[in-house]
Amino acid sequence: MSVSSLYTLSITISITRATNRDPMPAHHNHHQPPCTRTHQITALLLVAGTFFITRLFDQSFVPCTNLSADHHRASPNLFLGGPHSWPETGYGSQISLKIYVYDPNEIDGLKELMYGRDGKITEDACLKGQWGTQVKIHKLLLQSKYRTRKKEEADLFFVPSYVKCARMMGGLNDKEINQTYVKVISQMPYFRLSGGRNHIFVFPSGAGAHLFKSWATYINRSIILTPEGDRTDKRDTSAFNTWKDIIIPGNVDDGMTKTGATVLQPLPLSKRKYLANYLGRAQGKAGRLQLIELSKQLPDKLECPDLKFSGSNKLGRKEYFEHLRNAKFCLAPRGESSWTLRFYESYFVECVPVILSDQTELPFQNVIDYSQISIKWPSSRIGPQLLQYLESITDEEIEAIISRGRKVRCLFVYSSDSEPCSAMRGIMWELQRKVRQFHQSAETFWLHNGSIVNRNLVEFSKWELPVPLP
Repeated sequence: MSVSSLYTLSITISITRATNRDPMPAHHNHHQPPCTRTHQITALLLVAGTFFITRLFDQSFVPCTNLSADHHRASPNLFLGGPHSWPETGYGSQISLKIYVYDPNEIDGLKELMYGRDGKITEDACLKGQWGTQVKIHKLLLQSKYRTRKKEEADLFFVPSYVKCARMMGGLNDKEINQTYVKVISQMPYFRLSGGRNHIFVFPSGAGAHLFKSWATYINRSIILTPEGDRTDKRDTSAFNTWKDIIIPGNVDDGMTKTGATVLQPLPLSKRKYLANYLGRAQGKAGRLQLIELSKQLPDKLECPDLKFSGSNKLGRKEYFEHLRNAKFCLAPRGESSWTLRFYESYFVECVPVILSDQTELPFQNVIDYSQISIKWPSSRIGPQLLQYLESITDEEIEAIISRGRKVRCLFVYSSDSEPCSAMRGIMWELQRKVRQFHQSAETFWLHNGSIVNRNLVEFSKWELPVPLP
């Protein structure tokens, strides 16, 4: 109870006692007139007036945190495990973050990491496909209200790079990528200051940070944004660390995620031809090969078409999503790595994703209960039993899963972090959890007056480039 409420209550009790007590003895009547009905009504009006005034007084002093622009009461209820709203349950109520984005012109070699050795790789070309997050995150950070142009006030530093795209398009080879990263990092005093702990790198493919061959030497303490947890990476070593890195959603085609008319709309369950589908290449992977074989045994239930993703018979994006939406369940087996874009795409054609990749890592687990919006089935049990299980799920239950998925799929859309719900906003919340008040490294030291120096006792502001690296 508030102080004003207690005050009002005390007045009410006092007046009630005064109006209900026995009349004064007769010899006191000449000092105080008797309590009449008029007095009682007046007293009640006084109580009511006092209550409303004190309530107004209370509301004038609401804590500032409740008035924050980042406090979205009207945001969708994304935390499916209980009666809480996004983002309070998983993160808090306010983002307080400043990120410095390195400019390609300020560091020698950064342009090469973005546009290739000859500068011929374009942003538009790199926006396409499942690796477009490397461009989208960079472009959205440049427009972000959390961006700062002052390095000295930054909490975190973002290093733009389109190396996956540049490599795929012949703009850089593995050796060039490695050498260029090392050159770029050596020109970042703030990287040296923290040992890289406050620097952010995006690696948008299944290879993760392994695109940078020497990642373990140079950026093993940095924050890596990747869709791939690669715990069973074919290199037998994982570049993903649960405690410092962040899983991000894959890049779903903009034509399916935009507001309003999309490439195509989901089909009603009653009009879907198949129980389940798998759309992708075999790649010699056991789980995928098992699904293809299963579709041959049960072609009326499982669709696994021989799709062409290159050449003259390449499947168009509209045709791909037409296939994907024609089943109640979209199967997402492991490929070269544990993550698959198909998992995210399924939410936009409204089929239930079935994860068949045991080591997969999923984004924003602080706020999303994936057991309510998807199914995860052991990859060791792919076979007729899987289809029998899926067939036992009623359409009403499927509709309920799809409905819950609609509430959270906004977190898989790369739009501005000023939106109440977007992948970028989720990433900002995750990044805020990585911010430290103080940074140290094996090569930074400090003196009694708080000044930061290197091993030669040179103050930070006087460090010369290139700075020594591990």
